[in-house]
Amino acid sequence: MARRTLNDLLAFITVAREGSFTRAAGVLGVSQSALSQAIKLLEERLQIRLLTRTTRSVSVTVAGERLLAAIGHRFDEIESELDALTELRDKPAGRVRLTSGDHPLRTLLLPRLMPLMHTYPDVRIEFDVSYALRDIVADRFDAGIRLGENIDKDMIAVPIGPAIRMAAVATPAYFEQHGVPKAPSDLTRHRCINMRLPTLGGLYAWEFERRGREIKVRVDGQLTFNSSPHMVLAALDGLGIAFLPEEEFAPHLQDGRLQRVLADWCPPFPGYHLYYPSRRQHSPAFALVVEALRG
Repeated sequence: MARRTLNDLLAFITVAREGSFTRAAGVLGVSQSALSQAIKLLEERLQIRLLTRTTRSVSVTVAGERLLAAIGHRFDEIESELDALTELRDKPAGRVRLTSGDHPLRTLLLPRLMPLMHTYPDVRIEFDVSYALRDIVADRFDAGIRLGENIDKDMIAVPIGPAIRMAAVATPAYFEQHGVPKAPSDLTRHRCINMRLPTLGGLYAWEFERRGREIKVRVDGQLTFNSSPHMVLAALDGLGIAFLPEEEFAPHLQDGRLQRVLADWCPPFPGYHLYYPSRRQHSPAFALVVEALRG
């Protein structure tokens, strides 16, 4: 097969997966015009339309879906094998793509992986900060980070952090003005800082448990975020009660700027895990990342 055809097929796969010529051009390191021309030439040689283009989006046709299903994984296998060959080098090299929320990235991943980056300068790590439950196979990530209770059974799950406790907090001034909730149901009468779940689009229902009794509370308030650091800032500003892993609030609880309530309703639960598919061949660079994150 001509090299030109292989390049054009790779261009098609990337555009189809990214759903955007702009993003695909960035991934491949080429101009959008060159990418568009490559797709056009491929479609002309095959004499069939592979992509449907509009001013705002790109989608695959039926023929495009068939081609992507037939050859996409083969390019992935080639890329994996090329990465695996780095074990023959003096030092491991290659790229590892991880998807994670902001909290585990700041508290677990970066502290443990920064030393690795200094030791192995040819290892590259790409972080995708997302609160959505990403499909790491479809989105071509090497691994993801989630709480242990949310991982699919067909994945390898490696614990990388301690058990977690949630914490409901606000400023002392807020509780002086609005009172202290004595039970989770009292939260419905308070101003609370909500989090919207990216995967489902709904608001997170605060989860509590005591002596085997589980309660979910849907709260209300002025503010809704889809990231935790902004919730902490809003709580510090006295705008209501926030509910996040206690580590998010640790320095502010210690200095008294925030006060915790309902602690007896927040038992520990399994913490963050690194998860990845068992059937994928992994590179030496990925093995180094896994070992570093095991702590």
